[in-house]
Amino acid sequence: MKKHILIILCLTLPVTIFAQTTADTLKGNLTLRQCIDFALKNQPAVKQAAIDEEINERDIRIGLSGWLPQVNGTGTVQHYFKGGPVAGAANIPGGVTTDIRNLSNLGVQATQTLYNNDVFLASRTARFSRQYYRQNSQLNRIDVVSEVSKAFFDVLLSQRQLSITNEDITRLQRSLKDARSRYEAGVTDKIDFKQATIALNNAMVTRKQTTEAIKSREAYLKQIMGVNANTNLSLQYDSARYVAEATIDTNQILDVTKRIEYQQLLTTKSLQNLNVSYYKWGFLPSLSAVGAYNLIYANSSLSNLYDNTFPNGYVGLSLSIPIFQGTRRIQNLRKARLQEERVDQDIINVKNVINTEYVQAMANYKSNYTAWVLTKQNMELAQDVFNVVSLQYREGIKVYLDVIVAQTDLRTAQLNYYNALFQLLSSRIDVERASGTLAVQ
Repeated sequence: MKKHILIILCLTLPVTIFAQTTADTLKGNLTLRQCIDFALKNQPAVKQAAIDEEINERDIRIGLSGWLPQVNGTGTVQHYFKGGPVAGAANIPGGVTTDIRNLSNLGVQATQTLYNNDVFLASRTARFSRQYYRQNSQLNRIDVVSEVSKAFFDVLLSQRQLSITNEDITRLQRSLKDARSRYEAGVTDKIDFKQATIALNNAMVTRKQTTEAIKSREAYLKQIMGVNANTNLSLQYDSARYVAEATIDTNQILDVTKRIEYQQLLTTKSLQNLNVSYYKWGFLPSLSAVGAYNLIYANSSLSNLYDNTFPNGYVGLSLSIPIFQGTRRIQNLRKARLQEERVDQDIINVKNVINTEYVQAMANYKSNYTAWVLTKQNMELAQDVFNVVSLQYREGIKVYLDVIVAQTDLRTAQLNYYNALFQLLSSRIDVERASGTLAVQ
């Protein structure tokens, strides 16, 4: 039976380990949602925020441990090389002065806090402290979603620019071939052939620049996703979906309470209020229940020290009253109230900042939306113009310069359209981020 169990473990353990290590791998064409989900699990800033939550939880438990009994053990051994203790003073029955040279005390002391201002503060702040660090984690997750989304759109934009440049190069190569054929046939001079060559060379330079830009933007996307630099990313482009998701309600009303930064400041204010209460009630005494049990050993001979024991024990209450602290409590109270006023000013300031961010984000979105609508029309018109001019050139009606102009207009219109589309998508992210409605999950 033991051999069978070992065989089963040996067969299943590697499978389990492999499944755990490959749970977060990236395969196939990745959607934006997949990139965001991966980043939320692997981005170092998100992991650090989760660790900060755990650290805060340990701090809370450290503070609350003051409500639990505190038990300490003590032990001493003393040898008097001159004179000796009084037997009675040493709690030895009889109260007779003896020549005792060796004394040992073994004891256990226990303390139970009944009321203490420090421990009471720890219990009151625990809920708000947990809430603050949860909000901090949420803030990091929102930042990751925003940054990953924008970086994702930047990579897609570069890829679309490369695709448009490749299509332009194909058209230029075809035009160069036509110009060369017409030149060799004696229909045109070298001008058309040279102009086609210049346009093709310029397009080749643009393709190289765009290819390198894609590498740079992919590297940044990997960084904020927490992906290994050697991992290959393949992003999915869904034109219909992005067009459908580009529009938002521009008549929405800003609600600052939805912003996590505002919520976090409210939590900070609650913590500061508790800090004011802590110093305000700092004059209250600390009350604890105490108890101890001791074993006292005394003998004139060191070798016989632990032959006789004299036990004692007690229970009682310990009260500590702060009578005068050199105005420390008053100064701390005034400082805490000033810090509370400062948080109030932070709240006012963050409201203004959030409003400005929202107005700017909405203004950018509206302008990008107008640009997207108009560039879409321009792209369709440029495509029609190029088709007609190209056909007329082949029939000898138009000169090659007209083809170059039409082709340049088409490429510019296509680039402007996709640039406007992805700028619109990025500005939508900014609007949702500013309004506090950006979905994390």
